[in-house]
Amino acid sequence: MEVWEVVLAGIICGVIVVYGLLKEANEWFYVRRLGKKRFYLPPGNMGWPFIGNMLSFFKAFRSSDPDSFISSYAKRFGRIGVYKAFMFQSPTIMVTVPETCKQVLQDEVRFKPGWPKTTVRLIGEKSFIGLSYDEHKRIRKLTAGPINGKEALATYLGFIEETVVHTLETWTVMGNIEFLTHLRKLTFKIIMYIFLSKKNDHLIEALEREYTAINNAVRAMAINIPGFAYHKALKARKKLVDALQAILSARRAERVTAAPQAKKDMTDALIDAEDEKGHKLSDEEIIDILIMYLNAGHESIAHITMWATCFLQEHEEVFQKAKAEQDEIVRTRPQGQKGLTLTEYRKMTYLSKVIDETLRVVSISNIVFREANNDVKIGGYIIPKGWKVAVWLRNVHMDSEVYPNPKEFNPSRWDGPPPKAGTFLPFGAGSRLCPGNDFAKLEISIFLHYFLLNYECV
Repeated sequence: MEVWEVVLAGIICGVIVVYGLLKEANEWFYVRRLGKKRFYLPPGNMGWPFIGNMLSFFKAFRSSDPDSFISSYAKRFGRIGVYKAFMFQSPTIMVTVPETCKQVLQDEVRFKPGWPKTTVRLIGEKSFIGLSYDEHKRIRKLTAGPINGKEALATYLGFIEETVVHTLETWTVMGNIEFLTHLRKLTFKIIMYIFLSKKNDHLIEALEREYTAINNAVRAMAINIPGFAYHKALKARKKLVDALQAILSARRAERVTAAPQAKKDMTDALIDAEDEKGHKLSDEEIIDILIMYLNAGHESIAHITMWATCFLQEHEEVFQKAKAEQDEIVRTRPQGQKGLTLTEYRKMTYLSKVIDETLRVVSISNIVFREANNDVKIGGYIIPKGWKVAVWLRNVHMDSEVYPNPKEFNPSRWDGPPPKAGTFLPFGAGSRLCPGNDFAKLEISIFLHYFLLNYECV
């Protein structure tokens, strides 16, 4: 052989060896060190060092078939519903079937929050996603009334309605618009008013820019280098925290010098919140709670509203049935009444099915994360202590054994008894159920009520 052939062969062999070593690195480092326990791990693929399975994860969710990521595991290893992987820089067990997901989400003893550090750092360590069970229970109790209580919802309804009506009228003279972009502006305006009683458009736009940068990175890799989404998001979070701190400090100062006001926003409610031991929320806790609710009460609501509107436009029969219900609500309204009431909102039974079906099909919260406190046996396999657990809510909603023709948008599937526990999880489950779920459905319903009565997309 010529010398160059020997060198080329050596290079090729070296590349193959390095490729093989890298491909097995996570397996050796995280699996083999478990000793005999490794034989009880579920099947799966640990991917490459550092990035693990994230390339195929991102590829799937940027494609027209986000379910392809999990379906690839099911095709390779069988529909067992439990797989090992390496996600967000951590060894991870993915659970994908209803019973197993329910078991993980409701077990606060054996599992604790396990969100990726990028998500916790950006949303806030004092927000619900980063708290222990006891702290979460305390904060949830203090904040449940201000966001989801009957009195709070009745208070918010009027402003949401006023803002939706005005916004829809404005859109009609704007020509072609980017629907989701303007929905985001609408939902951000609503949540900022509920939080801070702010109607300052310039301030709201500035805060929205910073929040958008944060939201773009909550599922990103933790690469804190200029040019990467996480780095940009960390800078945006600092600006957003500084802005909210300034507002909060000014609010506290006003409360010292000015007479108490009858009308209170959510910030007032959080400042006043006090547990049975007399403990109040710190500024850090309030700010992280506000940022967390920005995520749930802005981005998620905008996406679900967009998809529900699109589905209504695409399904004429559904549109007409939902419209007839809204027409009937207006027709039977007492003379002299202006605007919606909570009683009327609760009569929107068919529209509620439209929203639930949208939540199922879209699954805006695709995954929630837990971490095993100890070695846990589940589904015949072991989840090692310290490993993350990715609860794949989207796969639950797309389970053909639970929902026939799961990709079909069909509100009529909700005509029968409520879904079996653990099979419909749009807002999570257990004690960590999203505390803003009632508020979210109220805002979506108000928008769709007026859209159905007076508008259509062209």
